[in-house]
Amino acid sequence: MAKQNYSFDQIMSDLRRKVYSPVYLLMGEEAYYIDLITDFIQNNVLNESEREFDLTVVYGKDTDMTAVVNAAKRYPMMSPYQVVIVKEAQLIKDWDALQYYISKPLNTTILVFAYKYGSPDKRKKWYQEIVKSGVIFESSKLRDYEMGSWISRYAKNKNIAVDEKATAMLTEFLGTDLSKVANEMDKLMLTLPVNSQRITPEHIEKNIGISKDFNVFELQTALINRDILKTNRIIRYFADNKKANPMVVVLAQLFNFFSNLMMYHYLPDKSQGAVASELKINPYFVKDYERAAKTFGAWRTMNIITWIRETDARGKGIDSNGVEEADLLKELVFKMLH
Repeated sequence: MAKQNYSFDQIMSDLRRKVYSPVYLLMGEEAYYIDLITDFIQNNVLNESEREFDLTVVYGKDTDMTAVVNAAKRYPMMSPYQVVIVKEAQLIKDWDALQYYISKPLNTTILVFAYKYGSPDKRKKWYQEIVKSGVIFESSKLRDYEMGSWISRYAKNKNIAVDEKATAMLTEFLGTDLSKVANEMDKLMLTLPVNSQRITPEHIEKNIGISKDFNVFELQTALINRDILKTNRIIRYFADNKKANPMVVVLAQLFNFFSNLMMYHYLPDKSQGAVASELKINPYFVKDYERAAKTFGAWRTMNIITWIRETDARGKGIDSNGVEEADLLKELVFKMLH
């Protein structure tokens, strides 16, 4: 029976139970899950002595499909299975050469294609043959608003809790690259104090270098509270730490926040669940929009969005008159607060 479009959890469950498919097509924009499945197959289907004889790992840039098919047609020497893994499979050109083998794959071969950062033409005959006889997994990029819950689940699976503010800091500064986020999370867990099972903002600041007090998240809070002193302190910190706080990133995050705020103003249902769903944000952040709406009315929010766009253009050299980025940010927040 075809096993196309399985979830990551379904595939891993089968692999742990030693239920294997003759072919796996692992594809998509998010490399993290593709790597996890590929590495598990590479390291667990065969034991160490079997891998010497029955494991073949090739790279798309160094091979072609004819060579891959020839490798897949071999029979195992020391194990019930041989494993053939094609990494960077997206670099292979002659995929049509796979069609005949896939129509009658060997049950003693586990053929794995790690096709990253995209997907092949699903109309091709060879793809349809994999639909019939193999496992197809598509790994999609997570949205910004999904990262908070992903971080929480990742930590929970390792019996670690993450403070809400710590989750917000990680989400804001690490983006949606799951490999990068997981790597930083693992580092944080290794550096947790003895008998501590919680990641805090202070722990992040100490070990990753993200300031718990001087970041865009705190800048938004200072703006919402009309805290002029704190706002200026953060802007000065940004000016002194340009590499960690590039203006283009700061403006992008402010633009996203105030664009969402504009949407919030016109939502008919402002309950926490409805706002989180409509704005596609973590429910933890809904209270920020509730307070921001009281500080910035709809008309002022529209002006702020315009000012952010103008500042971004000036930062890129359009009508800037040589004004420094730090001064552009100071001017922007002055307009917001006055």
